Amino acid sequence: MPEGPEIRRAADSLEAAVKGKSLTSVWFAFPHLQAYASDLVGCTITHIETRGKALLTHFSSGLTMYSHNQLYGVWRVVGSGEIPETTRVLRVRLATADNAILLYSASDIAMLTADELATHPFLQRVGPDVLDMSLTAAQVKARLLSMRFARRQFAGLLLDQAFLAGLGNYLRVEILWEAALAPQHRACDLDDSQLDRLAQAMLAIPRLSYQTRGRVNENRHHGALFSFKVFHREGEPCERCGGTIEKTTLSSRPFYWCLGCQQ
Repeated sequence: MPEGPEIRRAADSLEAAVKGKSLTSVWFAFPHLQAYASDLVGCTITHIETRGKALLTHFSSGLTMYSHNQLYGVWRVVGSGEIPETTRVLRVRLATADNAILLYSASDIAMLTADELATHPFLQRVGPDVLDMSLTAAQVKARLLSMRFARRQFAGLLLDQAFLAGLGNYLRVEILWEAALAPQHRACDLDDSQLDRLAQAMLAIPRLSYQTRGRVNENRHHGALFSFKVFHREGEPCERCGGTIEKTTLSSRPFYWCLGCQQ
């Protein structure tokens, strides 16, 4: 399943195709969205924002389209007149004179005003996005130490979008290795230097993944340009301590770690 860096790169691709260009045609599959189609023709997409695994497509009219890919949704960029051959079900088509962006298979889509955007249930619940460059390690540390999160084990906390949006399983694995922490640890058990190291890794690892993965290798789930230290490397030696990387299951997801240096 794609995580924050993959979703942000998808948004970058959509923006590159249609941002700032007048929409020549708009189509929605769901009846509750169809009334907006004619009003959006002639508008532009000003920018596409990510909140974890949700996309917010902002239009010059002031409306915003919320979409969440969930398990099966996927966006595609095509030429304006192109109709791709696919077994997926088309949900949204936004076209300019040159290109079109197509959303397939997603079911969680809504058109929101600014007021509705501010009160949307998912957006109210989700935490700060790790790819928001205004988010600092000091703010992440404070969030770790808050009453809401300080006593939760990292195995589950780092998958909870209410804590930090955009984290997922491979990021959970790599962040805890980078911070030399075990998944059973909790923020309330750590000293100040450990907390600093963890907070910094929670931002550095996702941002490095976003910056360095130029493409997704669909056969391995994630791009080859980001060097995994432990993810999918069970049985191999840890490059930090030489210990053997182990695999287990935590919070119903595969987890990889080095028992030698993640004490």
